[in-house]
Formats: sequence, structure tokens, C-alpha cells
Amino acid sequence: MKKYLVELIGTFFLVTTFALTNGSFLAPVAVGSVFAALIYMGFTISGAHYNPATTIAMFILKKISLKDSAIYILIQLIASFAGAFCYFLIWGRNMGIPRPNMEINIIKPLFVETIFTFILVLMYLFVTEKKNAENNYYGLAIGLTLIGIGIASANISGGSFNPALALGTMSVDKLFGSCTCTPFSYGWIYLTGPFIGGIVAALTFKFLKKEEL
Repeated sequence: MKKYLVELIGTFFLVTTFALTNGSFLAPVAVGSVFAALIYMGFTISGAHYNPATTIAMFILKKISLKDSAIYILIQLIASFAGAFCYFLIWGRNMGIPRPNMEINIIKPLFVETIFTFILVLMYLFVTEKKNAENNYYGLAIGLTLIGIGIASANISGGSFNPALALGTMSVDKLFGSCTCTPFSYGWIYLTGPFIGGIVAALTFKFLKKEEL
């Protein structure tokens, strides 16, 4: 139960931080910094996924069971919904969801969410593998990666890289928000892109490290 609780707490604070800072030019710094701290907090207990894309990658590499994968993803979705609802209780308006740049072709935000989720998950897999288990830099490396890709994607996709984050915030917006926009009309970007990125990251890691797996 401890690992499930850690996934709940970590995902909740990651999503809450994203929602409360979304739209600020310092949002990637805030989210990446909190993410690094949450990685250090929970890695030895749950693996500190906080993201279905990471969980899927770990399942593909047989580092987590099917049962735990399903429970992790369910908990991540619940925590994301709770984090988004926390934002709504504070501000009561619709600014906490990732939004693509509607002035460009919609495929471009999809592409950005895919490739940056790929490098985020691949970074996670490399710096947290067993032979690096005693290192002290894994959380910092992952957090800095999230800051960098968050800044790079801010004006294109909004920088989600996390299906649970997107689905939770969009669900709260749909149920409780007052915006006339329809976030689910572009929500597929934040579900499809990160899942593809996570899967490709797992396959890439497996190919590069096949002698050691």
C-alpha cells in the first residue's frame, strides 16, 4: 500500500503545481523543481512514476507487474483529478489545463508531446537503472530534463508529457468549469503523444541495453 500512496501523493502535487503555474513563464521551472523533489521522495518506495507513460515503459521492460501497472495508472488518474480540483477550488476558473497553440497545425503539438515524453522517459530509465541505484543525481537529472522540455514546448503544446495530468485537468474543467471551450476536442494530443513517446522510449532503452537486460 505504501507504493500506491506515494504515487497518489506525488502525482497530486505534480498536477497541482502544473495547474497553479500554467501560463507563467516560470511554470516549467516550478514543475521541474517539484518533480525532482518528488522523485527523490518516492523513488525507493514506488519508483516515483507519477505518469502513465513511465508506468507503461516500466511494464514493457518487465520492471513492474500488470496488476501494479493498472493500479498505478488508476491512482495517477485519481490524483490528477484531485490536483486539478484543488486548483479549481482555489481559483474557480479554467486556466490549469494544457492547451495547444491553435495558430499552428495540430500535428505539431502532437509531435512535440511525443518526442519530449520520449526523452523524459528515456532519461528516467537510464538514470534510475540498477547499476546507478546509488547515484545522487537521478532526481536532479530528470527534473532538469522536465524544465528544459517544458520551456521548449510551452508555446507549442503547453508541455504536459503526462496522460494522467491532461485527463485529470480536462475532466475537472469539463465537470466544474465555466469555460465555453471544449478541452477534450484536443485532449487526444495529450493522451496519444505521451503514450507513444513512453512506448518508444522503452523499446529504445531495451535495444540499447539488450546485453545487460
